[in-house]
Amino acid sequence: MSELLEYIDDMVNLSGFEAEIEQTIKDHRDQPVFPDSDIDFGRIQSAFAIALHMHQPLIPAGGSNLATAALISNLKYMMDNPHLEDNHNASVFHWCYKRMGEFIPQLVDGGKQPRVMLEYSGVLLHGLRQMGLDDVFDNLKTITCNPHYRRHVEWLGCPWGHAVAPSTPVQDYRLHVKAWQHHFAAIFGLEALSRVRGFSPAEMALPNHPEVAYEFVKTLVDCGYQWVLVQEHTVEQPMTGQGPAVKHLPHRLVCTNSKGETASIIAVIKTQGSDTKLVAQMQPYYEAKGLSRVKLAGKEVPSLVTQIADGENGGVMMNEFPGKYFEAMHECAGTATPAVNVTEYLEYLFKLGIRETDLPVLQPIGQKPIWDNFKPGEGPKKLATVIEQLKQQDSRFHLEGGSWTNNISWVNNYDNVLGAMEQISSLFYQKVLSQKLPTNEYRYRNVLLHLLASQTSCYRYWGQGLWTDYGQEICRRAHDILTYDF
Repeated sequence: MSELLEYIDDMVNLSGFEAEIEQTIKDHRDQPVFPDSDIDFGRIQSAFAIALHMHQPLIPAGGSNLATAALISNLKYMMDNPHLEDNHNASVFHWCYKRMGEFIPQLVDGGKQPRVMLEYSGVLLHGLRQMGLDDVFDNLKTITCNPHYRRHVEWLGCPWGHAVAPSTPVQDYRLHVKAWQHHFAAIFGLEALSRVRGFSPAEMALPNHPEVAYEFVKTLVDCGYQWVLVQEHTVEQPMTGQGPAVKHLPHRLVCTNSKGETASIIAVIKTQGSDTKLVAQMQPYYEAKGLSRVKLAGKEVPSLVTQIADGENGGVMMNEFPGKYFEAMHECAGTATPAVNVTEYLEYLFKLGIRETDLPVLQPIGQKPIWDNFKPGEGPKKLATVIEQLKQQDSRFHLEGGSWTNNISWVNNYDNVLGAMEQISSLFYQKVLSQKLPTNEYRYRNVLLHLLASQTSCYRYWGQGLWTDYGQEICRRAHDILTYDF
């Protein structure tokens, strides 16, 4: 199996090896990721899984002039300007990005059974490499590629540029997913990529517009993903419109479009909001200790508590997490409530004969009124009419999707940024995608990097001001590339 280069002609490898990646995933699809699990699932009562989300955007701040400043990691900007706001935390962030590569070996070599799931955005990985922080990659490779440690760690896929699915053009979101796979495989190897079965959406944002939700799930399935992490408040039961009745079991996320086409994927529910204290203080472990085995498809299986949090952001993750993580991993090893990784847990269910079709069904939140008034297959025009009627009948009805924080819209009040993003997306489609231009050229990778980086959620999350200026500037550069290079 030939490996991919991380940089080609000094450009990060985000495309050009689609066939090789697709074949790798296909060849390993039926091979278990954790064949040698040391968890006695038949004996335990419950389990818990934690994931750490790591991200820093790329920003045009490598110089005083916005129009000419180099595109650098926000972490570098923090390090170069330690006197501003909380930039003094930059060195701690750096440690956070690599510390699991130290923690896991210490615990394993000490006879414990640690587990962690990791999710790093592509823009973060590229920025770290640009900064020459190779120690981060060396530590991560130890727990990703060394057979002695890798069974304790699970990587989750994500959109390369940390784009939110509800408001990112569906064809671009697919590019984010594929770009991350390229980048990850180039760093850790194709075999390591074949073991990435779960997906973590940026901001836990799940689209609920039927067309977008369908394309979201179809993209994940087409790219070889087996399951997706969803926030409990972003999904509902189709029959009742209520949230999931049993949160600590896997479900099946089923999404249907206006044509009647359906796509489905296993959904693992992340409970509660995005409070870093939940993971920093290992709340999932203590919650799981109060749970027992439950019935699923006629079989008794252990309950699973799953939680994700920023791995570096916030005082609790920087300072409290290490001690609590070690404490919990020492305490839970060999007990009736161990730490596990989600794919490891799912593979146990598969061994019992449980399949995806046996799991209870969920759909994106807010879709029940649509299906009460629209029959799949009636087409996009009828769907648009029904949606407009529902908006007029209920001011609370919206199709902006749901995320861990429902007080932030990823659409409203961001016309100045979204307009530029949509213009670039449209131009990219016209000049590149529709022309089926080769994906292994420098100019393709160059404009792809700018397109994906411009769609980073940070340019909306932080509201108006400098961050939206950053987003618009990256869009301007993408526009120039598309105008003069294509």
